[in-house]
Amino acid sequence: MSTKHETQGDWLQSWNPEDEKTWDKKLAWTTLSVTTVSLTLCFVAWFLPSAIIPKLNALGFTFTAAQLYWMAAMPGLSGGLLRLIWMVLPPKIGTRKMVTLTTLLLILPVLGWGFEVTNPDVPYWRLMALAFLAGIGGGAFSGFMPSTSYFFPKRLQGTALGIQAGVGNFGVSLVQLLTPWLITFGMFGFLGSQTMSFAGQSDVVVWYQDSALVYIPLIIVVAIWAYIVLKSVPVKASIKQQFDIFNNQDTWWMTLLYIMTFGTFSGLSAQFGLLMANLYGQNNADIVSGFGETAQVLVAGYDVVDPVKFVFLGPLVGAGARIVFAPLTDKMGGAIWTLISGIGLVVSIIITIPSLQPDTSSAEALTADFNLFLWGMLAIFLFSGIGNASTFKQMPMIFEPRQAGGVIGWTAAIAAFGPFLFGVGLTIMSPTLFYWIGVAWAIMCIAITWWRYARPGAPRPS
Repeated sequence: MSTKHETQGDWLQSWNPEDEKTWDKKLAWTTLSVTTVSLTLCFVAWFLPSAIIPKLNALGFTFTAAQLYWMAAMPGLSGGLLRLIWMVLPPKIGTRKMVTLTTLLLILPVLGWGFEVTNPDVPYWRLMALAFLAGIGGGAFSGFMPSTSYFFPKRLQGTALGIQAGVGNFGVSLVQLLTPWLITFGMFGFLGSQTMSFAGQSDVVVWYQDSALVYIPLIIVVAIWAYIVLKSVPVKASIKQQFDIFNNQDTWWMTLLYIMTFGTFSGLSAQFGLLMANLYGQNNADIVSGFGETAQVLVAGYDVVDPVKFVFLGPLVGAGARIVFAPLTDKMGGAIWTLISGIGLVVSIIITIPSLQPDTSSAEALTADFNLFLWGMLAIFLFSGIGNASTFKQMPMIFEPRQAGGVIGWTAAIAAFGPFLFGVGLTIMSPTLFYWIGVAWAIMCIAITWWRYARPGAPRPS
């Protein structure tokens, strides 16, 4: 049954989604639709650098591998920091203002990348600043998800949050999938064209500004849409009151679990392209020197020199898993699926580790290693996506509504450091060692999930 609710400014009055007789389903699902579209654009802005950075040197920039890793890591650092701000916004300014203003702020990094990518002489610090501003899109998650949870009863929060986060996560694949196509024609030709050069291949004329500027009109339209249709739920709490979540031990346990799931998803999404290029692409000197101009067709006909053909698949699988498994978490509970996610991650990571040292002695050996790497990575994305859905089902079941919103925002903020931690980790240590650390983390999370949430007689079944 849909009910017209009185409002005071942006704020709804007497809102109680647990009362089926008065719950306004239409408003709830409309809110989910608008905020999900906006969140998708947020993820586009957050991961736009990941679609551009691997190509910068081919476009005439002259950055070192370490500089590129740090640049790809910066949106994760800023996204995590900004989530600490966004997590306190829903009770303070409400859904309407938060979503509208956040959407408009996306113009800053998107417009900046659109112009700066055309100029190989731009200093490193300016691109690092734009990479930091891209974190606005990551910060939004910690405000959007809690505010959306206020509109739905507990029995549907797993599905609603799974849809919003899952579709929002598709923004990662969207930007990585569309970029190779968008740059092939001069949609914004007034900024000129660029020449993309790879060793052993013919130069290609591209318009890389298209990869960013195409989203500006969409951002403006969605901001206007949000301002017109959204309302805000009166879940009032001071910043001090919101921080009482840190007195609850489950806040810390769920933080560790969400680092395992979303930290892995976001970290690998940001670094997947560079990792593939360094292991199996043009950045691997053994491949280029050992096979020369034939490197582009080494692996079963795959263009290993250009990982852009594969990089969108991981985020696509992870985001899809979050959507598909969200209703199952409502039916079966989140804890059991978090347990499955952890076990799946352990197995997937261990299977992938041998491929992190590719055998370049022959095309056949490299083919086998690449196939193992690709399928292993997709399995990691799959199980991280399942865990993303299940943990967001657990939190509303473990905490009362006001605290649940804060915990969702906090855990999302910490896990958003994934791209930064993965970038730093892959810079200072070998991929093999970094992945073994991931195995150890997942085993720890399996133990936490079983003891605290999933076993018979668990203290907080969820």
